[in-house]
Amino acid sequence: MRRIMSSRVFLAVIVVVLGPSANVMSRQSAGDSTVGEIVKLDGRLDALIEPGVKIELLATGFEWSEGPLWIQDPGGGYLLFSDIPRNSVMKWKEGGRVSVFMKPSGYTGVADYGREPGSNGLALDLHGRIIFCEHGDRRLSILETDGGKRTLVDSFRGKRLNSPNDAAVKSNGDIYFTDPPYGLPEQHEDPRRELDFCGVYRLSSSGQLSLLTKEMTRPNGIAFSPDESVLYVAQSDPDDPIIKAFPVKRNGAVGRAKVLYDFKDLVRKYPGLPDGLKVDRHGNLFATGPGGVYVITPDGKLLGRIHTGKATANCAWGDDGSVLYITADDSLCRVKTKTKGANWKNP
Repeated sequence: MRRIMSSRVFLAVIVVVLGPSANVMSRQSAGDSTVGEIVKLDGRLDALIEPGVKIELLATGFEWSEGPLWIQDPGGGYLLFSDIPRNSVMKWKEGGRVSVFMKPSGYTGVADYGREPGSNGLALDLHGRIIFCEHGDRRLSILETDGGKRTLVDSFRGKRLNSPNDAAVKSNGDIYFTDPPYGLPEQHEDPRRELDFCGVYRLSSSGQLSLLTKEMTRPNGIAFSPDESVLYVAQSDPDDPIIKAFPVKRNGAVGRAKVLYDFKDLVRKYPGLPDGLKVDRHGNLFATGPGGVYVITPDGKLLGRIHTGKATANCAWGDDGSVLYITADDSLCRVKTKTKGANWKNP
């Protein structure tokens, strides 16, 4: 049995061990450094992002940043995000330095486990507990209020999951998640792989796991429309880089999907692939893809791009729900918008 240390001792040890080697640089004042640009392709973007707004660089020096998640607290809130290669969840707070929130975050084994052993996507359940998509331990887990982790699911019909990537929580408590092979040391060809497909799953609030679809070759980012009638899933396959829209049935299953947006021409121009995505209160998608975050209407029209110039992994709403935090390769950025996240609830 693995010994669990108290959070105070645990974090102190990790900061000492990781701090100097991580080479993380935090921007102490918002706006003192910027990256990229906002690229407007349709005038409707002005209603969502004020013309002239900059992309603020908050911190840099990570191996591969992913899974941003805003946590509300009486002190104003803070952002958590995964640094997958370092098997860590990091914490960023306004005006403060980046610190380690949790390590290990996704792999608790004793042997080397490839390039991306840590947690990937992070989410909150209906009780405010953090859900982890864990690469190395190949499971969906939850952080209980007493500080201990519990496995939610790690297998389907007796076979281990590939490596859960991202999750979206429905208003009834069901967790929808994707399971590509990116966390396996040899990915698709890894001999430890037990499932011969990459699934999109639903874990019901009662604990029942069901396969929604195995039609996607590399399912990745996942999010609901504001009314939860549509489930969006990004596919990070360089041969078929798309976002699909699945109608959600009354029983929680999904119907036949349509392709909402195809990035094929864009992957030739900019670094990266379709990855994480979020939805605003109007149903617009803020979807990471080649070189940044793409703003796409519910009917698939591209309004513009938050161009970071880097392979951009994921994004999340934070602060009062109008600030979009972005994990872009080795960096953490943010953009202030004129919209808010879907069904955003203030504390």
